[in-house]
Amino acid sequence: MGIYGALATAVAGLKAQSFALEHISGNIANSQTIGFKRTETSFADLVPASPYYKQLAGSVQVSTRATNNIQGDLRSVETPTFMGINGNGFFMVERRADVADGKPVFEGVDYFTRRGDFEFDRNGYLVNGAGYYLKAIRVDPQTGNLVGSQPEPVQITNDFLPAKQTTSINLRANLAAYPKTTDADPAIPGSELLNPASYNNDPRASGDGFVQGQDVDDFLNQSIAGGAVTVYDSTGNAVNIQMRWAKISSSPDTWNLFYQTNSSATGTAPAWQNVGQDYVFNASGQLDPDIPSVNIANVTVNGVSVGDIMLNHGTNGITQFADSNGNVQVTELVQNGYAAGELVGVSISAAGRIVASYTNGRTVDLYEVRLASFNAENKLQKLDGGAFAVTQDSGPAMLGAQGNIIGAAIESSNTDIADEFTKLIVTQQAYAAGTRIVTTSNEMLQEALNMIR
Repeated sequence: MGIYGALATAVAGLKAQSFALEHISGNIANSQTIGFKRTETSFADLVPASPYYKQLAGSVQVSTRATNNIQGDLRSVETPTFMGINGNGFFMVERRADVADGKPVFEGVDYFTRRGDFEFDRNGYLVNGAGYYLKAIRVDPQTGNLVGSQPEPVQITNDFLPAKQTTSINLRANLAAYPKTTDADPAIPGSELLNPASYNNDPRASGDGFVQGQDVDDFLNQSIAGGAVTVYDSTGNAVNIQMRWAKISSSPDTWNLFYQTNSSATGTAPAWQNVGQDYVFNASGQLDPDIPSVNIANVTVNGVSVGDIMLNHGTNGITQFADSNGNVQVTELVQNGYAAGELVGVSISAAGRIVASYTNGRTVDLYEVRLASFNAENKLQKLDGGAFAVTQDSGPAMLGAQGNIIGAAIESSNTDIADEFTKLIVTQQAYAAGTRIVTTSNEMLQEALNMIR
């Protein structure tokens, strides 16, 4: 070592500072790039072997240090399909290799990114601003369960959501112990009960099980409303089912439930159908025995055939407690069918699922976005467009990272302009100092050469 060694070390230092300057320049240039992760410069000294009492300062070598694990700020946006990650993890994406028949052909290689500005392309794929296609696990729209475990490019079409036929109705209610029907008169014992003698047939469950059109007025006067619900047939035709309860005995307290089958029935035509079940209550107002459900076969309302419907009450779902209003208090009345619907929007749920909204008011989970993590995420290979590739040092991708996906949000660059300017000043000063070493070394060499003149 000597003057030439000092020159070589100074030049190495100039190269190192130039290397750092490149990082600073790139970081500042991408300070507004979505999901960008800045690159830091790591300096390490190179000390030549020598005794400890004659050690030299040595030269310097530089390398990059990734900041893939440092969160950028999240900000809200108006696009519902944009996603930001709060915490660790990466979106799994794929690149298009070619186009065939107007549709993308994928590389078949997984990449990873935190750039979440995904929007639909003309084929219904979710693609981010750098051209990477989002991959997620498909969800069964009927059950809500995942279909398999392998992510695939997300593609959502504008197809109609098929109608779902109503197969069950959940009904929970309290029946007033003394129903205040139109005919009910506290001064006349039994006037609150349905009187089979006033009908042309026996409408009770133990009788014919239906009310004729000509007896509708009597039936309405001897029963109380029990709610109404819209149900759907297999093609999505909607029909309203009206229900009425009639108390048929007070010893023991027994009720029958009817639903309207034909709103314009006359004569002997059935107008109201008995569900065919006696609801018997004990002295405490509880069903005895309990009736968790009742199957109603071949439900047809105003000519619309809905098919079999399971009427679910659950445990102690129907009660008979005193109620001064004398009516039916319905606490739950829902059914499981719906009409066909047209896609009107797509959004991201708090659970990281891609949810489609339809004109029939239904929302259906279509995909679940699973975030990938790595044992050494700072060892990933950086690619164009904010993407990363797996390396041997990073370890394989593991689905199930703990980060949360935020819909209608994006992650900003993690570059801090003020911090980069500070590093820029330090780098500039270090470079200037290095050039002084070169100048001084050159002057010393000139002095050494001048000694022999």
